[in-house]
Amino acid sequence: MATLYLSLSTKLDITQKQEILVRFSHGHINQRAKTGIFIPSEYWDVKARQIIIPNFRLMNDERRQTLSSLSSQKEKLGGIIKAIHDAFNESDKKNIADGWLKGVVSKFNSPGPKQDEIQRQTFFEAFDEFMEKRKLSKAREAGFMVLKRALQRFELFVSIKENPDFRLETDNITDSMITDFENFFRTEHELYYRQRELYDRLQAITGVKYKKKMPHPRGTNTINALFTELRTFFNWCYNTDKTSNRPFRNYEKTPDLYGTPVYITIEERNRIYNTDLSSRPGLAVQRDIFVFQCLTGCRISDLYKLTKQSIINDAIEYIPRKTKDDHPVTVRVPLNSIAKEILSGYSGFEGGTLFPYIPKQSYNYAIREIFVLSGITRIVTVLNPTTREEEKRPINEIASSHLARRCFVGNLYKQVKDPNLVGALSGHKDGSQAFARYRDIDEDMKRELVKMLE
Repeated sequence: MATLYLSLSTKLDITQKQEILVRFSHGHINQRAKTGIFIPSEYWDVKARQIIIPNFRLMNDERRQTLSSLSSQKEKLGGIIKAIHDAFNESDKKNIADGWLKGVVSKFNSPGPKQDEIQRQTFFEAFDEFMEKRKLSKAREAGFMVLKRALQRFELFVSIKENPDFRLETDNITDSMITDFENFFRTEHELYYRQRELYDRLQAITGVKYKKKMPHPRGTNTINALFTELRTFFNWCYNTDKTSNRPFRNYEKTPDLYGTPVYITIEERNRIYNTDLSSRPGLAVQRDIFVFQCLTGCRISDLYKLTKQSIINDAIEYIPRKTKDDHPVTVRVPLNSIAKEILSGYSGFEGGTLFPYIPKQSYNYAIREIFVLSGITRIVTVLNPTTREEEKRPINEIASSHLARRCFVGNLYKQVKDPNLVGALSGHKDGSQAFARYRDIDEDMKRELVKMLE
């Protein structure tokens, strides 16, 4: 829960007044700022942490001036508090920068030029500036580019079907238009076949060949991710005085929904490792990489960055790319005998990486084929991310590099039930909600519980 604490500075200005200070904390966020409001200390309630408005029995000009000044300062302080809460509610909680609180207070005290005085930018010019000035990882940059192209298609669709003069602007996007975005994102895969001229025109604008990159059905989780990026962009626009518009203020998203993680057992992992793939040497290499990933829990983005220098004293060490811009922590995973055996088989590999990797999507295809050849084809229950309905699928059809990470996390969590201990090995943040999905009691434990009723 966010906490806002007000206090009075111990320093006196030349008029013998003291400045009100504000501290804001929430989770790992703990920031302080000066409000620019100065009052005599006798008009400050230390316990209530607020300005005292005195009740003078007799009035004179000096007391009237004091009352007027204190009332004005109290109103200003209330405005600062509201501005902080509003800015926090609209912010990307995971990416609040140092100095955020000072920026909010400074913006309130010096709001800058009025909107009609600001040189006008198109929506997408502002979006490009945002991407240029924000420090984004390649993965996040790719995500924002997906959003940009989707919004370009939305703008073009509306201009073709409803209003030839329609253009997206930071000032004209309302909460109802956010709903229009959601409907468009959800049904765009159907529009592609009915509105091919839209994509032909957009191809000329962006150079993206949509016949090869046609839109796929999007689920609620995917749309929520797009809106998180759009909200981040609007927060930046607001904080840089490009707009006073807050279109997400009243928007309530449908909560993300995830199914129980599906992962292979240690026995199945060993069966994959021991499968004879001598007739498919290329596939055998990807099998070794997959098993090594099962034993270390790396995300694929981190796995592909590992080099021989990542092995230190019989352990791999790396800083997860997903969290390095927030609170970078070095993850160290000791290597067991199987992982060491796999590494020894590639000691002569002279490439710049730890293993001879192939493109990530090709790696996923290889994993699915390896599952079939290893006889790992059991039926599992999964959640369809688009329909949000459960489905029964062979595990080989849904296997991917991330299943290796789930194998590592799931089997460890089953043994120790300690998210902090497992997180230290997997690179999850403290308090990560991902572990909530691993808390299902496994089948063996269920059998033991039922036997207690006999």
